[in-house]
Amino acid sequence: MQGSVISLCPYRMEGKAEYILPTETRYVGEMKDGMFHGQGTLYFPNGSRYDAIWEKGLVVKGRYTFADGLQYDGENWHYCDSYDRRFYTEICFGLKPTGISQLTNIDPPRKIPKGCYDCGDGFYNPVTRIVKDYRNRFLRNADDDEHEWIIRTCRKG
Repeated sequence: MQGSVISLCPYRMEGKAEYILPTETRYVGEMKDGMFHGQGTLYFPNGSRYDAIWEKGLVVKGRYTFADGLQYDGENWHYCDSYDRRFYTEICFGLKPTGISQLTNIDPPRKIPKGCYDCGDGFYNPVTRIVKDYRNRFLRNADDDEHEWIIRTCRKG
């Protein structure tokens, strides 16, 4: 844990705190009885964030913002769906001229290591079944469902 904590209720965090999880996700906000409670923000290693109001560790209300500034809206979400297939950068900065395709929201797209897949938060190696972030740090082992989804839908290097 980093930052300041107002008090410790026998070994439980209370008050305003900054807490870094083993995944390097950082929580900054209020805690009660060792749980997220009140206003707080999760900052993810990929640059995205989740601002929320928490009650006993559960989200009451929250908003997810991607690293590029796009905010997720669960009710009116039209990002890259059948309604509007443009990437967020195309929505903000316009479309490329005819004949020049934009393959991802990042332009030019990331170079994917040979045999790996870009799964959005890192690269997936189907041989080792490991997802590593874009700085080559371990994120997770993919289960069978994630493996199949990545192979079926993600860009391959």
